[in-house]
This record gives sequence, C-alpha cells and structure tokens, in this order.
Amino acid sequence: MSQSEQGGGERKSYHVMAPTDRVPVEVAVGVLVERDAQGHEARFLLTSRPEGKVYAGYWEFPGGKLEAGETVEQALRRELQEEIGITIGEAMPWQVEVMEYPHAKVRLHFCKVHAWQGEFEMKEGQQMAWQSLPVQVQPVLPGTIPVLQWLAAERGHAGPTHQEAAGAA
Repeated sequence: MSQSEQGGGERKSYHVMAPTDRVPVEVAVGVLVERDAQGHEARFLLTSRPEGKVYAGYWEFPGGKLEAGETVEQALRRELQEEIGITIGEAMPWQVEVMEYPHAKVRLHFCKVHAWQGEFEMKEGQQMAWQSLPVQVQPVLPGTIPVLQWLAAERGHAGPTHQEAAGAA
C-alpha cells in the first residue's frame, strides 16, 4: 500500500496533497491487460475522464465507486458495464493505494482483468487507448502513476513510465 516510489535511493511522493483524516471513498479500478501470443501480459487499457468530472481529460484505468453492500469485484463489473460496455471475467485483486486529492480521499482497489466480452463502447464520451510502457497519452491522473510503476517493476521495464504534461509541477 505504498504511496511512493523507491528507486535509485530517492523517495518520490505522488500525494496530490498531504494526508488528511478524511474518510476515503472506496473505488474499484480495472487494469485490463491483453496477453501476447506467449501468454505474457502486454498492452493495457487507459480511458480519459469525461467532460464534467473532476480531472476531465486526464487518463486513468477505468472503474468507479463502490455502492452500499457491493464487493470490489461487483462494483468493478457494474462500473465497466456502465462506462465502457463490456462484461468482465475474473477480477483478480492486485494492489490497493490511497490517494489524497483536493476534492476527495480515495482508496483505489486495483484488480487485474485478462478476459472480457462485448464491444468497447465509451458511454460517457470518454476516449480509450491501448498502451504499453511508457504510455503515450497525457496527462495521466496522479492515482494512475503508481500502477504504471507496478507494471514496470513486474515487466522489468527501465526508464520512464509516462510523459509529464507540459507545464505540470
């Protein structure tokens, strides 16, 4: 449940703000990953945040808030059907990360998904892009950056995982 990256002896925080005592919003997030001909994980899906939402235009892994009584997997199934029109197979719990944003504190439950059915349909007017490391889309939502680092570590990827947005601090 790290909120930072350790590399080269340097510790770099990805908090958008300092930790607070706010109660986190529980969010299920799908890391949809294609497999190559040898069965290795390959490209992964990123979607843009739709207009009218906080961080509109930023790229992230798709998902959404848990509703009362839902498990992470149930919420992820519902959200991916509602947002991008697919029905997922098994959602394998992978990582959990807490992020502090100005508008909310969120606990992101990342699940890897390797199987799905249906045609992708961006139901909220968002965009989608299959990516590999380093990702070419930008800007990337802060909560997405740790995931890119985890994928890089698993894949033995050296170097940057994403491009910094022009003018970003």
